[in-house]
Amino acid sequence: NTTAHVAFFAISKRESTLLKLLTSRVGDVVSREEILESVWGYAVYPSTRTIDNYLLGFRKYFEPNPKKPIYFHSVRGVGYRFEKI
Repeated sequence: NTTAHVAFFAISKRESTLLKLLTSRVGDVVSREEILESVWGYAVYPSTRTIDNYLLGFRKYFEPNPKKPIYFHSVRGVGYRFEKI
């Protein structure tokens, strides 16, 4: 007998845009620059720590164990990669 736990939560427009960007490029590394341009646009550039904080949130929402991610991976010095299992 398998029990599924379903949680519902609201995400912001930027979170949604970032999630769509990463999940549309399964297995590809998306650079920080591309994330900043696609999600925040050319006029506004937050610090790259902002992206890190969004990914930490995704890991809390979606990963079974946020400290050992299986979906959202950091690629040091480059960007982020989404893996579908």
